[in-house]
Amino acid sequence: MKPILNKKPLSKIIGATVIAGAMSLSIVAEAATLKISHIRPQGATVDNELRAFSKDVAAKTGDDVKVKIFAASALGDYTTVQERISIGAIDMAVQPAATAASRQMQISAFPYVAENWDKAREIYGPNGAIYDAMKGLYAKQDITMLAAYPVYFGGVALNRDAVKPGDAYAEKGIKVRVPGIKSFQLTSDALGYISSPIPFSEAFTAVQTGVVDGVIGSGAEGYYASFRDVTKTYVPVNTHFEVWYMIINTEKFNSLDSEDQKALQQAAVDFEKTRWTKAEADQGAFEQKLADNGTTIVKLSNEELAAAAKKVRAEVWPKIMEDVGQEWAQGILDKIK
Repeated sequence: MKPILNKKPLSKIIGATVIAGAMSLSIVAEAATLKISHIRPQGATVDNELRAFSKDVAAKTGDDVKVKIFAASALGDYTTVQERISIGAIDMAVQPAATAASRQMQISAFPYVAENWDKAREIYGPNGAIYDAMKGLYAKQDITMLAAYPVYFGGVALNRDAVKPGDAYAEKGIKVRVPGIKSFQLTSDALGYISSPIPFSEAFTAVQTGVVDGVIGSGAEGYYASFRDVTKTYVPVNTHFEVWYMIINTEKFNSLDSEDQKALQQAAVDFEKTRWTKAEADQGAFEQKLADNGTTIVKLSNEELAAAAKKVRAEVWPKIMEDVGQEWAQGILDKIK
């Protein structure tokens, strides 16, 4: 006599299999891969720090969220990337603010708004006047700002000797490439240079071929990364404080479950804290790298820097404030003071 087997009806077995399969698909569907763009080559400081951020996000979310890095503007230049994040075509980025979408974003690169690193952290760090202003401006574009990423104080890179670099009132007679952003063009003019707006993608060739004799709009790290072979002289005149932002499409962020949202936010906070502890030392290190590569670093005195700041604030600030909105900009500057 055969033993009686406890057989389940075939329909129940099939039903259980379908449910189990659906559950596994649901688990897979909950995992998210976020594409994040940045403007520097692989191996650059921000690239390495984003790799650490990616590992931190994976650890904090139990691999529910993965971050895939696209270096060297592989997804488009930063202006295009910001537009695509706004509509959800790209998930995330760490990059400068693109003023094409909002002229008010020029406030981020306001010249001579911070005179030292402590003041910069007060202004651009969490709850700072410009930090909060930028967060609000991004929100209007359906973008969530997760963190600020301080980089450096800006300067002038030249493929020739400098002309009266410490005299803000002297006409230099030197044509320099500037970004297509009004604040940089006006600052360059105020410091005695001849501004020539040229896209970043064409800037190196413009310097190399003599179309322009130098570049304004970046700092030691940026010049070392992209212009070191055509930089004979570097003048750290502190034109502006360069800060990038970690941003994410708001709808994409909201699609994550609440625990993953909190984990991503915490990873961004940690990423930002780490950057503030390293940024000032990195600026000095990249100035030294330029020097080691044969660049002459022209150090300016505190009096020369103060004179440059005074001239630019007097001549440039009123024009930028008119461009972005007098009342709005004044409100931010009043908070800084």
